[in-house]
Amino acid sequence: MTNILNGGLILTSIALVVSIILQSKGAGLGGLSGSDPGGVFTARRGIEKTLFWVTIVFSVLFFVLAITLVILSARA
Repeated sequence: MTNILNGGLILTSIALVVSIILQSKGAGLGGLSGSDPGGVFTARRGIEKTLFWVTIVFSVLFFVLAITLVILSARA
């Protein structure tokens, strides 16, 4: 059971990192350099809004898997 949860945690963490990287503004991965292409508070539309919600779902799933693994390892 813990092996399946560990695998799910690894896949979720990779998906979470990718979704966060894709959210960076600017010219693709060039936006990771720290330059500020716009204001902090911008309206999210279309794919940005969808990617925002996908990131939230991956974050919650990551948190639930991590807590579940901690609880299971405490019982063993």
